[in-house]
Amino acid sequence: MVISGDTAGWIVPCGCASNQSGGLPRRGTYVERLREESGRRLIALDAGGAPGGSSPYDRVRFEAILRGEAAMGIMAHNIGAAEAVLGPAELRRVQRDYGVSFLATNASAVDGDLLGNRLCEYEIGGSSVIVLGVLGEEFATDELQIAPPRQAILSALDDHADATDSVIVLAYLEEDDLRRLAETLPEVDVIVGGPTGQPIPPQYVGPVLLTSATNEGKFLARLDCPGPGPNWRWSGRIVELDGGYGDDPKQLDNLQRFYADLAERDFTPQETSFVEPLLGNPSDYRVAGTESCRECHEDDCRLWDDSRHARAFESLRTKGAHVDPECQRCHTDGYALPGGFISVRRSAGRAHVGCESCHGPSQAHVDEPEVRTAHYTRAKDHCTGCHDRENSPEFELESYWAKIRHGEESP
Repeated sequence: MVISGDTAGWIVPCGCASNQSGGLPRRGTYVERLREESGRRLIALDAGGAPGGSSPYDRVRFEAILRGEAAMGIMAHNIGAAEAVLGPAELRRVQRDYGVSFLATNASAVDGDLLGNRLCEYEIGGSSVIVLGVLGEEFATDELQIAPPRQAILSALDDHADATDSVIVLAYLEEDDLRRLAETLPEVDVIVGGPTGQPIPPQYVGPVLLTSATNEGKFLARLDCPGPGPNWRWSGRIVELDGGYGDDPKQLDNLQRFYADLAERDFTPQETSFVEPLLGNPSDYRVAGTESCRECHEDDCRLWDDSRHARAFESLRTKGAHVDPECQRCHTDGYALPGGFISVRRSAGRAHVGCESCHGPSQAHVDEPEVRTAHYTRAKDHCTGCHDRENSPEFELESYWAKIRHGEESP
């Protein structure tokens, strides 16, 4: 059995660093390899938390993740917090359109209609396995009601516990609640979380094996069932999807379809979930473009011309990721700002990381040079907005700043 969770919209890792883990292509490779090695039926599940948000862009990403899961044979997908936010109508639509089998042991629409299966039954190695899926009560919404997880699990098992060898619970719960559930639910064999921040290696809490595969799809939980016997117990381990796993061709095809969908939709920043609305800015708080800087800052612009910032958008094109807003926001000039990058078809002149990505919208400075640029005294502070530990793990601010430092009064 293999269980994923907390994909958080990441079909592939960012790709700005060579040692990043995760991604559906590697996940597909591992699942297929495990299926071949076991020589028997493989139960593949997801503990929930697959969407990265609820915006139009995030919904397209979620659809691509569900297509990827279908291609690798995911049998059931627990409803997590991010799925719950989408609402019953959207969950029913993706079930219908993408053939996903949602688990919803304790979640239902406020009208009482189920959003998925209360439980699923499987056979593995001559043993019968029941799988249930719950999420925390704090994730209830105006459209979705959530019953207490423990009571919902026991209620669902009432008619099945004596007819099964094992009970597995996918539980989208915070770590303290996850452990508390394991401590108070000896009726089940395995509990798999959950938004725990980091994976939890399989460990026994009383008679219950507890584990969690989380953090942007970088890890999987592998569970091994030795088969029926007087003293048998489940075992398992956490698998990190690092560069040692190749890319599954079916998942690469799905990735290219995702990029094609993005190219067709040409999403603006306002159609994503990572842009806050700008309020109360003056009319000249506007991106003017790097070419507006050349007349007065020729030497500085030559330094920019020779930098990787000047070719940042092309590095996305080589992978086809230039259509992805998740990548655009760090590889363009003034993403989502007035006059800045809006989308591929609308903003050809704002590709690459230009001057105003660090110095801020500078139309006021262009109109009146004595007016300082928006971020004149803190341009350096903007480096780590993109060069964070996740995307630039080897980035060291002072040494990299020295490579691009320019202007006599640069901070």
